[in-house]
Amino acid sequence: MILAGAVPNISFPAAHGASLVRRWASWALVVLLCVLVQSSGNSDNGLATQDPPTPGVPSAKGDIIVHRVGTAELVQATTPDSLAHRFSAAEELPLQPAREATGNRTGTTTSATDSAAQVASVLAVAERYPSADIFAPRHTREMAGEGSESPPSGTNKVASLSPEVPYGLPGVQQAHTDLIGFDNSAFPYFGKNPRTGERVFWQGSRYSDNRVLVHVPAAFDVRKPGVIVVFFHGHGATLERDVRDRQLLPTQISESGANAVLVAPQLAYDAADSSAGKFWERGGLKRFMAEAAGHLARVYGDPRTADAFAKMPVVIVAYSGGFVSAAYSLHVGGLGRRVIGVVLLDALYGELDKFSSWILNNRSAFFVSAYTRYTERRDDELARILRDNGIPIRYQLDGPLKPGTIAFLGSGGGVRHRDYVTLAWTEHPVKDVLQRVAQR
Repeated sequence: MILAGAVPNISFPAAHGASLVRRWASWALVVLLCVLVQSSGNSDNGLATQDPPTPGVPSAKGDIIVHRVGTAELVQATTPDSLAHRFSAAEELPLQPAREATGNRTGTTTSATDSAAQVASVLAVAERYPSADIFAPRHTREMAGEGSESPPSGTNKVASLSPEVPYGLPGVQQAHTDLIGFDNSAFPYFGKNPRTGERVFWQGSRYSDNRVLVHVPAAFDVRKPGVIVVFFHGHGATLERDVRDRQLLPTQISESGANAVLVAPQLAYDAADSSAGKFWERGGLKRFMAEAAGHLARVYGDPRTADAFAKMPVVIVAYSGGFVSAAYSLHVGGLGRRVIGVVLLDALYGELDKFSSWILNNRSAFFVSAYTRYTERRDDELARILRDNGIPIRYQLDGPLKPGTIAFLGSGGGVRHRDYVTLAWTEHPVKDVLQRVAQR
């Protein structure tokens, strides 16, 4: 009988006792190894679907850092939640630089999760754009919200890519025509009417629409020389019904084949009114175009292209009552020599001093004024002013529209003022002008 707490006095033969001790020692070693393995495994439990823990810095004794990758983690890395998948073709962003293991600023270990996700991203973009050289070196510039810090020496990367690319991946796969609210469009407006000297506050139903018709053709390529067409509509017009559907401005831009985009602000909404609103103000056109650059970049599909749009040349096209907005944009708009041309479509109803001054001070720009009987007298007067100042005048367009061209174009008796944006000296005159600009 063995009492509790007592150690039994058990004897074994010498040979048998030694064998049993060795056997116990082997079992103890196995149990110890199992405990160690289980403890190591438990350190990762619950983190498989989260970011990997920050590895410690290796000690001077040569500790080895091992990151265990679970099945759930590998599934997460290969699911469609990659950069290439999360951003649609309308807003494609490039691959970001491959990152080291999360939080590791000193070591050279890259987690299997990051590597697998990077491989998935590269393959997704390569599959979508088979002709794109996604491994080509790129220029580097810090983007808003993204660091530009270089990875530590020795960090493993899938591809040498940076946040900035010279627009190597296509932004627009199809034409985009959008109505976008601008802070710097013509209305609403509270300020001075420079034509009457009165202070006005226009924010009623006809003076509260701040939308702008923005059109980027499918073939537009921001990497090539381009132009922005600013269109000022006439009386009794809306952007949808008239500028887009009846006067076909987006269609004319696209069909011209020129590398051009369109911004057309809503002036007085469906009203017999030539008021220019914010375009009366000094710097009004400059502020409008600065805002337009950001919106055009987003419509194009690459917000980084805003700088390119902000520097792009501008052609102002005005129809009928849009002449006031055009004249003041040239006079006080602040855009300077970015305006490379002006086209008036039966629109010279006044402000001859502003148009003539701009022409005389911008000899490298072109000016085309087409007219019917309603504006013929004023066109003849402006032509005389320019001739008296030594400016050569043309009365037809033949070939490329070269810098410095000044042309006055009459129309046949059968051409109606209402149809003038689609039928003037030729069918689709805006298309014709852009094709001639592209030829020079």
